[in-house]
Amino acid sequence: MTETAKHDRPEAPRQPAIRVMMMPRDTNALGTIFGGIILSYIDQAGAVEAHRHAKGRLVTVAMREVEFHQPVFVGDLVSFYAEPIRLGNTSITIKVVVEAERRTSGGDRVLVTQAEVVFVQVDRDNRPIPLARR
Repeated sequence: MTETAKHDRPEAPRQPAIRVMMMPRDTNALGTIFGGIILSYIDQAGAVEAHRHAKGRLVTVAMREVEFHQPVFVGDLVSFYAEPIRLGNTSITIKVVVEAERRTSGGDRVLVTQAEVVFVQVDRDNRPIPLARR
């Protein structure tokens, strides 16, 4: 496909794996959302996407390169976009991009962080097994 052809076709809007409104219970002593809360949602969003491509029991084995660029505030609507970037023999790697929509500033969107989450398919004894793809 040529560059021109790519630009002629409108892109479908991205859909988040999950979207969450941040609440006061999730704040730290500085009044921003705990990083651990965001990490938990990254794991969940990655799992949602991983299960779209693999069936069976998947466990999280790694979360790579999480660096926070912007804080998240109470009332922010946070979207977790997920896409597979690598399918291995027993694992699937999902890239999760986190954006916050600022409710207090007219809906501005900011990049919060991104991460690669690695899931491995396991048997009932939690031993890695070949990935069963959908």
